Amino acid sequence: MLNLSVILEDGARAVPEKDCLISGDVRLNYATVNMIANQVANLLASRGVQPGDRIALASPNTPYFPFVYFGALKVGAVVVPLNVLLTAPEIQYHLEDSGAKAIFAFAGSPELPLGERAFEAFGNVDSCEFYVDLPATAGATESSIEGAETLWAALAGQPGTFESVQSDSEDTAVIIYTSGTTGRPKGAELSHNNLLLNAVVADRNADKSPDGRDVALTVLPLFHIFGQTVMLNSVLYRHGTMVLMPRFDGAEALRLMEKEGVTAFAGVPTMYWGLLTAVQSAEPGTYDVEKITSTVVDAVSGGSSLPQQLSDDFTKTFGIGIKEGYGLSETSPIVSFNNPNIKAKTGSIGLPVWGVEMKLIDSEWNDAETEGEIAVRGHCVMKGYYNRPEVNAEVLNNGWFRTGDIARRDEEGFYFIIDRSKDMIIRGGYNVYPREVEEVLMTHPEISLAAVVGVEHDTHGEEVKAFIIREPDADLDEQALIDWSKERLAGYKYPRVVEFRTELPMTATGKILKRELR
Repeated sequence: MLNLSVILEDGARAVPEKDCLISGDVRLNYATVNMIANQVANLLASRGVQPGDRIALASPNTPYFPFVYFGALKVGAVVVPLNVLLTAPEIQYHLEDSGAKAIFAFAGSPELPLGERAFEAFGNVDSCEFYVDLPATAGATESSIEGAETLWAALAGQPGTFESVQSDSEDTAVIIYTSGTTGRPKGAELSHNNLLLNAVVADRNADKSPDGRDVALTVLPLFHIFGQTVMLNSVLYRHGTMVLMPRFDGAEALRLMEKEGVTAFAGVPTMYWGLLTAVQSAEPGTYDVEKITSTVVDAVSGGSSLPQQLSDDFTKTFGIGIKEGYGLSETSPIVSFNNPNIKAKTGSIGLPVWGVEMKLIDSEWNDAETEGEIAVRGHCVMKGYYNRPEVNAEVLNNGWFRTGDIARRDEEGFYFIIDRSKDMIIRGGYNVYPREVEEVLMTHPEISLAAVVGVEHDTHGEEVKAFIIREPDADLDEQALIDWSKERLAGYKYPRVVEFRTELPMTATGKILKRELR
């Protein structure tokens, strides 16, 4: 028997007065966070929520997320975290697809009216029985949405103690929906065992401060599995403190690092790019970089490939190597780590983590020697996609999950991502892997960020196109970049089409949306 909520309950017993969450000026200790989660559990039980019922949660990185997340787990329910940028029809799709019984949604702001979109979706879904508003104002008992009740009004009179349901370790704890960057989102069912063991793996791979401090800047969205495991579950498992940041901003992240003495940071590559850009564009003396580098001991990147040039630049500026992890929503997410503090190889996603196996396969599930699609087996692999038996039959085979990522493996067992199979460009019959082209483009001194996709072409089938953000004051033009690329890439690889932009479309987690670029 196992319930993932034990990681919060253990902290409340062991270190009740220690800061668990820091959100702006609000500091909440473990005892308080656990007490409010107990109230949420009592609320759900009083509304007829049964073990196995799905509870949707749409919240940015605020204390509301762990309140509802652990409260739902305590009552044996399944949490369905929703991306806060979803439109009303998209929220409706997620509610209907998961069969959610209730939805808790952050009110948002006039610029991001999440609550209004969620309430509209709720009204269109018969299976969803009640809606709870997570108000922007702490403690508010009146909702800005007509007909909605706030969390604080709903919790009034609810006891602060609750005996958690002892779920089976293989019961579904969370349904994580894939980002949908390559198709309609599917819900990956992750068990209590999947998530707890992956949190333990994240902790085993975390570099700890020699003075025992453990303060993690949590800017990765908690509704995403990367932030949920590497930040929320892993940090609470080891009784650390999370500094919550609802929306990434490089300058604000640096300020919080300095103010709170942050020891750990995890982000997608574009966040590391944002930190570097903030330092480089700031007036001298704006940030105490020396103070920041003296406290930060753990830096993890994941979500998409980390360009080597970006990694080198970050290490040069902040004095710490970035550990590149690899994983997917379907694998809870951690599969492998490339840890420069132990043993690492440039451009690699490293070696499988404890309890996980990796291999390379072809399209027919046959083993491949040195290059092929990554398949994963171990405690991290999902139970399957919710209500998708036909898809499960395609991606799951005897405990193995095929990832869709193409890689090569060297003689020491290190894996190197070549690209996602669905992102691969086929130009004139030749395979072009966008990541390889992006790595080369990122070495150009006038390029700040690059993304490469395939676009339709009359004779070649697809052509290579590069979307570029230039460095400030750069005067690089299209032809100059094409000529430069031609000298460094094979004739079928270099981009023939270049488009300069001031920004690139990204998911809420900071992944570049190549589907939109196409």
